Amino acid sequence: MEGRKSYFASDFHLGLAAGTDPHEREQRVISWLDRISADAGSIWLLGDLFDFWWEYKKVIPKGFTRFLGRLAALTDSGIAVHIFTGNHDMWMKGYLTEECGVTVHYDPLVTEIDGELFYLAHGEGLGSRNRGGRMLFAFFRNRIARVLFSALHPRWGMAIGHAWSKSSRLAKHVSLPFMGEEKEDLIRHTRSVASGGCRARYYIYGHRHLPLTFEEEGRRLIILGDWFSCRASYAVYDGKELVLVNEE
Repeated sequence: MEGRKSYFASDFHLGLAAGTDPHEREQRVISWLDRISADAGSIWLLGDLFDFWWEYKKVIPKGFTRFLGRLAALTDSGIAVHIFTGNHDMWMKGYLTEECGVTVHYDPLVTEIDGELFYLAHGEGLGSRNRGGRMLFAFFRNRIARVLFSALHPRWGMAIGHAWSKSSRLAKHVSLPFMGEEKEDLIRHTRSVASGGCRARYYIYGHRHLPLTFEEEGRRLIILGDWFSCRASYAVYDGKELVLVNEE
């Protein structure tokens, strides 16, 4: 949309009872969405918006009513909202599209925004040399495993899901500092994608919980921070420049 900006954020982990108060965090996200709606043409949310999300055929997780309502209001006003599934909320189906009007992406996406090519993804498993982690991720995405989990009563399914999410390093307040460009999975992945012929100028990821801007050979890589260590972490593209913003 001409003259409008594109915003990128990830890793709200709504519902996680660790770090900041979950209700206060949801309100911060809503306030941010209200603020950027004044000049946003598109909003790209790159995964782990919820700490756990599972859609049954006729049941969705309790809570997040204000956040979901705001997504619907944004799309009703003509702002395009895109959501990428993360490793905590990869089990989205059609609810957010049907009820909130958002577009859901399940895989990395190369897309043009205001004349520039962007490579967008949550980041889980990309560039990873951790075979166990890749196998677990593949299991979570397995169709048969999903059918079997869906057969559980929501009372048990949601309890298992929340117990799993609480075992994550985020819930345990474990953070990983920058490990150097040769050891960072997402930098390795970006190099691999670029060497494979991707011509994107900008690469944006979530997942890592480490706000970072890295430039190399005409490419700019941005890793979005989470909403625990600061009040708001997001990137904004005005048609000329992509900038990472961390509001304390």
